[in-house]
Amino acid sequence: MTRPWVLRMQWLDLCFLHWPVPAGALQRTLPRGVQLDTYGSQAYLGVVPFQMEGVSPTGLPDVPGLSAFPELNLRTYVTVNGERGVWFYSLDVTQPVAAALARTLFHLPYRHSRMWVDRQGDVTRYASELRAPGTPGGGQFAGAYRPVGDPLQVSGDSLETWLTDRLRLFSADRAGHVYRGVIRHTAWPLRRAQAEVHVNTLAAPLGLTLSGPPHALHAERLDVRAQWIERVL
Repeated sequence: MTRPWVLRMQWLDLCFLHWPVPAGALQRTLPRGVQLDTYGSQAYLGVVPFQMEGVSPTGLPDVPGLSAFPELNLRTYVTVNGERGVWFYSLDVTQPVAAALARTLFHLPYRHSRMWVDRQGDVTRYASELRAPGTPGGGQFAGAYRPVGDPLQVSGDSLETWLTDRLRLFSADRAGHVYRGVIRHTAWPLRRAQAEVHVNTLAAPLGLTLSGPPHALHAERLDVRAQWIERVL
């Protein structure tokens, strides 16, 4: 039986920023039954800034103040029961109600942050600071990015596909039960990106520093639908 699509949204002006990290440093952060996924034995952490718009239950209109906001997430890649997906360490937003609902309904580590976004031409400047600096899992981010070059034609076994073609997310509740969420969208409209990261302490709670130039990809817009989560472990 196909589960219904219960949520719609648009992801705008998104930049995938990825750094290679030691696999052992990430595997020990994951709950039982969740296995780190690697590309050629290499693990990656991603920082992904973007804008959310049109966030609403399927069939309902946008809600002023709740349906549009910036989001910044810290993520890696995992498998559960042989299925590939995304594991989030933090998801920062400016909307405290949206953060509380997502934590409760989807068991995702959403947090309320101060965020500033400005786009001039094709350059986006993006900054975020956690409103409660002592909260586990996060800190600060500031950087700028822009798309460059023509749209990419990526192969199925490329790093670009491996980093982005993930139609499942996994999360866990406080008891350690693991849940799966499924999304649907068309192929990513990917381009290369130029990025400058000035401040990035998001991975500090994992004992990691993300330094050096990131692997950077940009997507202008993606229309997304999501199913309700279900427990898988």
